Amino acid sequence: MSELAHATDPDNPWKGVPAFLAGASALAGIGLAAGGTAGALLATELAGTASVAGLPVALHLTGSALGAILVSHQAARGHRGRGLALGLLLGAVGAAIVVLAADQGNLPVMLVGSTLLGTANASIFLIRYAAARAVAEGSRGRALGVVFFATAFGAVASPLLLGPSSSAAQAMGLPGLSGLYLVAIGAFSCSALLLAAGSAPRIPIVGRAARILTPGIREIRSGVRLSAALRESATLVALSALAGANFVMVGIMTITPVHLTQHGAGHGAVGLLVALHVVGMFAPAPLTGRLADRHGPVRVVLAGAALSLAACVLGAFSQGHETPLTTAHLVLAGLGWNAGVVGASALLTISVPATLRSHVEGIGEVTMGTAAVVIAPLAAVLPDTWDYSVLGLGAAALTLLALVEARRVHN
Repeated sequence: MSELAHATDPDNPWKGVPAFLAGASALAGIGLAAGGTAGALLATELAGTASVAGLPVALHLTGSALGAILVSHQAARGHRGRGLALGLLLGAVGAAIVVLAADQGNLPVMLVGSTLLGTANASIFLIRYAAARAVAEGSRGRALGVVFFATAFGAVASPLLLGPSSSAAQAMGLPGLSGLYLVAIGAFSCSALLLAAGSAPRIPIVGRAARILTPGIREIRSGVRLSAALRESATLVALSALAGANFVMVGIMTITPVHLTQHGAGHGAVGLLVALHVVGMFAPAPLTGRLADRHGPVRVVLAGAALSLAACVLGAFSQGHETPLTTAHLVLAGLGWNAGVVGASALLTISVPATLRSHVEGIGEVTMGTAAVVIAPLAAVLPDTWDYSVLGLGAAALTLLALVEARRVHN
């Protein structure tokens, strides 16, 4: 029996696999803010200067790209659940290293831990493909959407734990900013245990997810076939959409908080606008997933590109205040990312042969990570030389080119 048939077998005794995976993703998502919100603040505190604030984020993204290779390699060997759990456990180890570094005031060690922490990020976002394998082809978009929606709970809750976790860390005699890393250790470890249990057929109830997480079927490793699959138009559109969506979103979110602050917005207003952006990134996923199933993933990708284009244009004319224009700019950027990533992910699941799919899924995550690593430092530097409006118009031009190319392939 082929892996695709195995994964979509209608006699699968447990129909709750997508919900189980969504729960594991939501739990792990609680630790996401450690790599972003806490990382920049902690590095600044340890170094005594804000010039190093971007280093933990860049290394975290690099670790995420490397983690995607590790997890997808395990998935291709028939051990998807083990790969996902391993990525989360390595992330927990990375968080523990950061806590140790914070206690010792050691920035280089903190950066090493930040890199390792990124592997958990890769696992969290690769869980969506496991959910897609658990359902029939016509429902894969919805399965992807359910996992993204669940991730939103952790992603939104995680930054809100900054204050309480800081108090808990200080009560333990640790620096306050290490608190979110303590949260990450617990969240990543618990999610890893859930996925490990789901990969073991002998575990009651959850072990029935092993048909998806541990199918025991190796994918064919052929450089020629993989190269041919990557050259297919649909695959190129999917990979380009993943990279483009992350490129625009990370570029906007790297500089927007600074841009808003420079124009007089308070921390509370900035936090609210960022939260609305994050909601836009994840909350609509069930709807975009359903639209991908009903109308085709390419149309959802096109819609995502159009939304990102609108966000870039609005951003170019934003004056940096907490106005309806700026709010619409950030919400549209989140919605564009959501439609682009959900649509592109669904497109990958139907355009790539099952015997190569895990490899291509990993390549998709690497392209997303690479795009983020490229744009984050550029976005941080450009506004000092160029106006934020120029940055927005530049991103709009790139998005427009991508939209035209995707439309040409769709036709």
